[in-house]
Amino acid sequence: MLLYLFSNRERPRLFCRRWFVVWVKRCIHFPAISIIIFRKIILNSLGAKVESSAFIGKIDIKGKGKLLSIGAHSSISTGVHLALHDEILIGNCVVINSGSHLLTGTHSLRDSMWPLTSKPIVVCDFAWIATNSIILPGVTIGEGAVVGAGAVVSRNVPPYAIVAGNPAVEVGIRTKNLSYKPVNQCAPFEAWIGKL
Repeated sequence: MLLYLFSNRERPRLFCRRWFVVWVKRCIHFPAISIIIFRKIILNSLGAKVESSAFIGKIDIKGKGKLLSIGAHSSISTGVHLALHDEILIGNCVVINSGSHLLTGTHSLRDSMWPLTSKPIVVCDFAWIATNSIILPGVTIGEGAVVGAGAVVSRNVPPYAIVAGNPAVEVGIRTKNLSYKPVNQCAPFEAWIGKL
């Protein structure tokens, strides 16, 4: 992550007003950058695959870390809950907002022993899962798709579809040809990269 920030850093003219502003912001956000790096080290030590340019807030993970993969430039907010009974594969440039739950496990209602069953969740590139959404086992969120705040998603979401409600239904289509990097909008990253 440090290499990403350093190589993409804003480079104002030496000792100009902007140079001082940029370095004050970097100093202020240094503790946050350190914590983000520490979280990634912990996740990687648990077997997760986390790209160096990803932003990881304080998330709640239950299950095996090796079942988690987070792509480049993705932003996972504080307060996200990941139940890793099966794989959760998060693509590049994905945003998952606070309070969201990605649940890979459930119980079989047709078996008298009520066993745990699990299915993977896939979140494709440029998808956005808004605040307090619930993604149920076996769901794929298509490229560029948007899951509205508070939605409960039990079926696959097509690419670029916007879904909302409980149960989630398609309510619109999102623009295509997306090229943003959501991680650059997080304050600790923006302190290094600048406003784009």
